[in-house]
Amino acid sequence: MLRGMARVAWWWNGKWGKLARRDVEIHHQPETWTVIARVGGPEGKPWVKPVTDEAEAKQVLARLTSTDEAWRSMN
Repeated sequence: MLRGMARVAWWWNGKWGKLARRDVEIHHQPETWTVIARVGGPEGKPWVKPVTDEAEAKQVLARLTSTDEAWRSMN
């Protein structure tokens, strides 16, 4: 998790293993929203996208989880 930011959404593709697992998270702190996508679980390299607001964060989350995989909310 990013220091000082609260995770407000977390989605997982339901797969195990460094090559198959994918996570997408939305983090927030006052006036800052960030979407983090990661391949390979907690140790995987993150892709970090700062966004302007919650609506944009949810749009990015929707695009990243619109695959054929069985995405699960981990909230």
